[in-house]
Amino acid sequence: MQTKHSFVDQIEETLIAFLLGLMTLVTFANVIARFGFNSNILWALELTVFMFGWLVLLGASYAVKKHSHLGVDAILNMVSPGVARVMGMISVACCLLFSLLLLKGAYDYWAVFADLPPTSGRWFPTGFEDKFRSQSFYEVQDVPMVGFLRFLEDLINYGDEYEKLPKVVPYLVLPVSMALLVLRFFQAALQIWRGETDRLVASHEVEDEIEEVRAQQGEHD
Repeated sequence: MQTKHSFVDQIEETLIAFLLGLMTLVTFANVIARFGFNSNILWALELTVFMFGWLVLLGASYAVKKHSHLGVDAILNMVSPGVARVMGMISVACCLLFSLLLLKGAYDYWAVFADLPPTSGRWFPTGFEDKFRSQSFYEVQDVPMVGFLRFLEDLINYGDEYEKLPKVVPYLVLPVSMALLVLRFFQAALQIWRGETDRLVASHEVEDEIEEVRAQQGEHD
């Protein structure tokens, strides 16, 4: 199980590092082109913005998994372990509810670009809309279409060619990242329920103690 988690961690960390490195490379190349050759990479800024969005949204769920978000646990440290555990469950339930709302909104926003029906219901999905206006023909402003994504023209754009990258591609991170956020909060809830921790996010002062407890539990397993 530990090997599986390590493998998943490596995938997530590699993707986040790749996005950060590619952002730096594209930005650096654009600076060289502008000041060294009096030119400009027209799509560099837009691509960097998209990659930054991917980096932040994917990083948010990864930080939940690693308990790396900032936390204030002054009150938790003042109450008994049982009360702290209940408070932890309440906090993670609120976060889980909020992430589910974000997931619905993210999917509904992205779905029309993928020629898919958005969900019905104001707060939580009650089904799918029967009638919706497809926006699969919408393109980004500057980033050109790439060859290996040409299959999308037949898949969602009814055979019409894309000149620029369709919005369905960069906006895919919205439902994916929100689904990951739901998963991570659910996993955090299980950790609190099982007694592996009593809080959603620990302050930096107790992170070492939590890691020590997890290590001891791993030895018993």
